[in-house]
Amino acid sequence: MDPNETVPRQPRKGLYVLPNLFTIAALFGGFYAIVMAMNGRFEQAALGIFCAMVLDSLDGRVARMTNTQSAFGEQMDSLSDMVSFGAAPALVMYEWAFRGLGRWGWLAAFVYCSCAALRLARFNTNIGVVDKRYFQGLPSPAAAALVAGFVWVLEDFGLKGTREAGVLAWGAFAVTLYAGLTMVTNVPFYSFKDVSLKRSVPFIVIVALALMIAVINIHPPAVLFALFCVYGVSGYAVYAWRRMKGKPVSVIATSTDEPDEAGLHR
Repeated sequence: MDPNETVPRQPRKGLYVLPNLFTIAALFGGFYAIVMAMNGRFEQAALGIFCAMVLDSLDGRVARMTNTQSAFGEQMDSLSDMVSFGAAPALVMYEWAFRGLGRWGWLAAFVYCSCAALRLARFNTNIGVVDKRYFQGLPSPAAAALVAGFVWVLEDFGLKGTREAGVLAWGAFAVTLYAGLTMVTNVPFYSFKDVSLKRSVPFIVIVALALMIAVINIHPPAVLFALFCVYGVSGYAVYAWRRMKGKPVSVIATSTDEPDEAGLHR
């Protein structure tokens, strides 16, 4: 090859706008929640987190439907999730209830935030070996919904955040620790990924969806929080049921013979 001959440059790959637009919008929802909490507007902060959840559920589906998946999009989604479902709920709860608990307050907020980071890191590394029908541990958006929903419901009922250590603060402490630690368990939570929007369904399913929307509209904070509470304990119910039936409780779908996989199948 002639040393004076220049090697043609490979064209740079561009980025897909549509799925990343949803991801950035979800990131803004988490940022908005933090700003609202700093200004004492906790209902708006909770709404920001719930809006981020909706947008986060759409970016992946949009990418698959439009065939615009990319490694950049996957990394961007994880970083957005860390802000919207890790840092934001922890900071909102700290501002709302944990200041009066002193070190216990920031400890609970940090445990939740660090568990969200661990949950996302484990999800990214185990994505090829986990049964797609289940999540390994409580997904971070659902954990954020438990924390933000708790704040939203009590604010809606007129129970404002407290700066003193009382029943309300310790209740928030328990919810935050439960949500955080459940994210890093091996308990299986149904992922709904096998539900296809392109598949035909019986008429009764459409009726049930319409009824569910109507029920949510009766009182959105209470109904949504109740739904996520049910989902937040459903994994333990599935775990106990599988144990009773003698079925494997792990969602790891690979062989147990590999030494690096020790402990993953318990």
